[in-house]
Amino acid sequence: MLQVKTANDKTWQVTIQKDAVLLNGLPFNWDISPIGPNTFHILKDNRSYTAELVEADYQAKTFTLKINGMVQTVSVKDQFDLLLDKLGMANANMQKINDVKAPMPGLILEIKVQPGQEVKKGEAIMILEAMKMENILKSPGDGVVKEIKVAVRQNVEKNQVLILF
Repeated sequence: MLQVKTANDKTWQVTIQKDAVLLNGLPFNWDISPIGPNTFHILKDNRSYTAELVEADYQAKTFTLKINGMVQTVSVKDQFDLLLDKLGMANANMQKINDVKAPMPGLILEIKVQPGQEVKKGEAIMILEAMKMENILKSPGDGVVKEIKVAVRQNVEKNQVLILF
C-alpha cells in the first residue's frame, strides 16, 4: 500500500494488486500509455490526460508532475514509511550529514553558504562548473555549515571534500 499526498494535503491510499489498482479501496480503472521518455497519455472516465514526470527525488520520495499543463508535486509513503509514522519514528531514516564532496572534477564558481549558516535539505550550497556546464550542488540534509574547504575559482577533484557540517 502507498499513501500519496499533494502539496495541498489531499491524500489517497493506493493499493497495487496483481490484477487491479485500488484508490481509497475502490477499483481505479484507467488506460495509460507512454508517449515519450517521461510523458504518458491517460484515459480515465472518458477524459484524456497528458502527464509528464518533471522531477523525481527518489530519496525524498517526492515527484513533480505536469498534468494537462498544471504542475503538481506529490509525496509518496510506502508501508514502511507509514509504519515508522505510526510508531512515532518518522525521522528515523534521516541521515546525519558530515560533509559534501565534489561529484566530479571542476571549478568552483560560487559558494552560496557561510560557516555557521543553517541549511535545509535540497538548498543550493555551491555552483561547480564541469565540462562547461554549471552544476548546482545541494545540501543532502539539514545541518549547520562548520567549515568551507574550498574557495571560489579553485579547481577540485572528484570526491574532494568541499564543505564540512
